[in-house]
This record gives sequence, C-alpha cells and structure tokens, in this order.
Amino acid sequence: MEKIKTITIVNGIIVALIILFDFLFLREVSNLFSLIIILAIIMFIVPIALIKYYGTWKTKTLEDSFSPFMIDLVETVRSGMSLPQAINSVSDNDYGALSFYIKRLNAQLEWGIPFENAFLAFSKGTKSKLIMRIASTIIESHRFGGNLTDIFESMSTTAVEIERLREERKLYMSSHTITGYIIFFVFLVVIIGLEQFLVPSLSQTSSGTIMGQAGKDMSGEYKAMFRNLIIIQGFFAGLVIGKMSEGAVAGGIKHSLILMIVGILIYTISSI
Repeated sequence: MEKIKTITIVNGIIVALIILFDFLFLREVSNLFSLIIILAIIMFIVPIALIKYYGTWKTKTLEDSFSPFMIDLVETVRSGMSLPQAINSVSDNDYGALSFYIKRLNAQLEWGIPFENAFLAFSKGTKSKLIMRIASTIIESHRFGGNLTDIFESMSTTAVEIERLREERKLYMSSHTITGYIIFFVFLVVIIGLEQFLVPSLSQTSSGTIMGQAGKDMSGEYKAMFRNLIIIQGFFAGLVIGKMSEGAVAGGIKHSLILMIVGILIYTISSI
C-alpha cells in the first residue's frame, strides 16, 4: 500500500505539471490541448493499475501452485509424518512462485519457530485471502488436535475445486472478452465511416474543404475529436473486458493498451 501511495503522489504531481503546462501554453492549439489532457489522465491511472494488476497476477499464480502443494502435503502427512516433517519433505519440490514461501516456512520451522507462528507468517506473506483462510483452518486443527489427514484432504479438495471453478469461469468469460473486442472494432468502423463519408458531406465549399461558420478549416478538429474518442473508448472498453474476464478492473490494462494502440493505428492508416 505504501508503494501505491508513493507512486500515486509522484505520478499525480507529474500529471498536474503536464496539465498546467497544457493550460498555459497549448490552450489555443485545440487538437493538441485535448489530446494531452486525455493522455495525462491515462498516465495517472495506468501505473497504479499496473501495480494492482501485478499484485493480482502474483496472488493468482501463488494460488495456482497452492493446490499441488496441498495434495503433496496430504500424501506426506498420511504416511505418518508430523506437519513440520511433511513440510520439510515437500520443500524441495517445485511449486513455482510458491516455492520461495515454502522454503522460508521450512527454514523457520528448522530454526525452532512454532508451527502456528511460522505457518501464519507463510500465509500472510502470500497476501492471498484463499491461502490465509485455508491456513487458519490448518493452524486451528494443529493447535487443538483432530484428524489432520482428513482435515488436510478436505482443504486440498477445496483448493482443487476452487481452481477448477476458476478455470471454468475463465473459459466461460472468454466469449465475453471476444464480444468486447468485437464491439470496440464495430465502434472503430463507425468512427472511420463518419470521418471518411459523413463529415465531408455536412459542410463543403466548392473546393471540397470542410469549413466552420467563420470559414475555418474544421477537418483537423474532427480528426482530433475522433482520435480522442477512440482513445477513450479503447481505454474504458479494456477495463470492462478485464473486469469480466479476470474479475479485476486492473486486469483490463493490457486490453486497454491493445485496443488503444490498434485503434489509433487503424484510424491513422485509414486517414492517409
């Protein structure tokens, strides 16, 4: 949280300076003025969203590795080992990003730290609500006794089931992701159609130049407006796609970047 606060403050100051410069020196250049305002707002949002997306991605990666870890731990406990012995036995296995936390947990147990304290630190270190919930159940079971094998097997089944449901949800929501992209490209086609066919027919002089009320050439302003609309639509459409497909708005940043870049490229090429 402190990192996000620091980046928010620094980024906010930079964006404020850019907007101030825009108002002081570029206010009369309407095309550039509006573009810089939009880009400054996006510049403020993107770094924070990327940090949150990285945190979400890291947590998901740890949760994906937690299911195999629990399955191996169940089999080891079932063979008659205590929990510290079982963790020591599986600590050499490869669990991806979770391996670092498991090795640290094993080291703490070898140093003589009580299992409850070490396992609680392990779960908090992952910053995963799912892992923390399962860990709290394991800690309570270890503290008050009971059939650890049955409890571990139940927790392992829960972790596997959650992972299965997550994959099913991802598969189901992929169709909505495709729909989101299709809607954006339909919007892009409409914008290009307006710029190429409708706008020139609204107001033309004998020489074919689009003119305003005072005889001002308006073609550049129309293009700037359409370009800004594509940037705005691409940014927010990507956030919506991320929310639908990954359950987090921050997960839509990559979709936003793809839509904005592709949209601007297609629009620029079509305007040549």
